[in-house]
Amino acid sequence: MGSVAGFSPSVWPLYPDPGKVIAVIVFVVLIYFRHSISVVLSITTLPITWRLTSSDFFISQERDGFDITFGNYSDHQQSSEPDYPDLIPPILHQISLGHREPREKWMEARNACLSYHPNWETHLWTDDDGAKLVKEKFPHLKDMWYRYKYPIQRIDALRYMVLQEYGGVVLDMDLECRRSLGPLRRFGFVAPAAHPVGFSNGFIMASKGHPFIGELLRNLPIFNWNWLGLPYATVMFSTGCHYASVIHALQSNRTDLRILGGTPDSPNLHRLNGHVITPLFQHLGASSWHSFDAHFIVSMGKYAVPLAMFGISSGCVLVFIWAGLLQYRHARARRASVSAKSFVRLE
Repeated sequence: MGSVAGFSPSVWPLYPDPGKVIAVIVFVVLIYFRHSISVVLSITTLPITWRLTSSDFFISQERDGFDITFGNYSDHQQSSEPDYPDLIPPILHQISLGHREPREKWMEARNACLSYHPNWETHLWTDDDGAKLVKEKFPHLKDMWYRYKYPIQRIDALRYMVLQEYGGVVLDMDLECRRSLGPLRRFGFVAPAAHPVGFSNGFIMASKGHPFIGELLRNLPIFNWNWLGLPYATVMFSTGCHYASVIHALQSNRTDLRILGGTPDSPNLHRLNGHVITPLFQHLGASSWHSFDAHFIVSMGKYAVPLAMFGISSGCVLVFIWAGLLQYRHARARRASVSAKSFVRLE
């Protein structure tokens, strides 16, 4: 049998099955980017995952016999004893990094907190103190801590470190206490609910070496992303409230990670958004680190789940289009092969 010039029946071009090619490529991409995909999904789906089993971790009168209005507790109650053991040590931490002195109104707010906790151990962490703690106790995080682009990221990371090492209470400098935090010491971990989901890390109470605080520290390198150069997004998703809330939502058992919310009549009772007065604090509402993208990111947060679903759907559509193109090229190649065979002549 002969052959047409340029064609040989024994060496017809082989074309792989497009479906198998796509499956292999998708598998490789998913394996290679699995950690990145996990981070993005955990951040964008927080509005859903936060609410799962939320009734298990919100402090309530019905579940805990705790008056979240604090109306039944003395303003100067230093302990949860004798009714409950104190799980959180009487230590008050505040952090002031940077070369500038704290604002006068912040020092007044601090003094108010000290007056309500007269016998507590207190720490005002500065650059030198913070750097020493990081170097001595968390050397594996030291390089990352120094490389953080924004000072608030170092403050956020440091607040988790001091709680891990000492336990106690961490307060932002712009929180002016209106009463003692003693009644809350019965819980191993406490933070106030944030808007619209999650919790605020401006006020955290935790026992020394609490496992959840350890999880916050362990995941810092994993979530240390620079989000398109957007300051607010970078801070919130790498060290801030959104990051901490995501790690909370990822825990298999959240019953001991207690959140201080509100009542049916006052759902925002303890939320520290802007200039507000809660049963525990007057929030001076500094938010000095918020940048130009803050309002945009907060607004986008309302549509996080639809946007995530849109992105996933768009990705699926692109994959199907790509598969269709591969299938079309595969069909054309087969037709060309059949046409070439028809020209084969016998010699």
